[in-house]
Amino acid sequence: MKPAAVANPDAARSDAELVHRCAAGDPEALRALMKRHNQLLYRTARSILRNDAEAEDAVQEAWLRAWRAMDTFRSESKLSTWLVRIAANEALARLRASSRRAEVIRLDVTAEDEAVATEVSMQQPEPDRPDRAAERGELRRLLEARIDELPETFRAVFVLRAVQDMSVEEVAACLELPEATVRTRHFRARAMLRELLEKEIDLAVADAFAFAGARCDRIIARVLERVERERPRRA
Repeated sequence: MKPAAVANPDAARSDAELVHRCAAGDPEALRALMKRHNQLLYRTARSILRNDAEAEDAVQEAWLRAWRAMDTFRSESKLSTWLVRIAANEALARLRASSRRAEVIRLDVTAEDEAVATEVSMQQPEPDRPDRAAERGELRRLLEARIDELPETFRAVFVLRAVQDMSVEEVAACLELPEATVRTRHFRARAMLRELLEKEIDLAVADAFAFAGARCDRIIARVLERVERERPRRA
């Protein structure tokens, strides 16, 4: 008879407790936090960088930055908000440094800038729509491609609000935007996607940018490897 599976004790621990253990240098607590928040951070970085590999690298670096600063985190704020800010800043820094783009993303643009960006995006040629009988996976991939085509000022807001299902207040805190701006950008992004995808968006949005277990495990392994190299310096 096989022994009963032992539940992971860290799964029931609060973020605050795991943060306290991370601050004390416990890499297993960091592993538990990464398992819990990796998808959120990956989706955040991916919405900014529009590249899977670059997003993975950004998330890894964000976790290392968070690990080194765990003792500065104050539990009055939400851990996920703090982590998203770190991941977003890391992704934005990579975007600015990238030779692929000449224009830096700005999260504080004016309404006039947003209107111009919307017009440019809507004027781009639309590829053929898939057959309505296409499988959900194909529709999800199409949706991901359309999200990538959103103007930069809308994309991060849409991914956090619609895909990650964060509240307006949480998105505003993460991106340091007024709540009214978050609502406006989310509404416009949905309108643009609905025009392109019609009813398919509601079917596919919940699965957009699925965070595969292999990617999660890969990020955790790389971060913990670097943490182990740093631990002697923290002792």
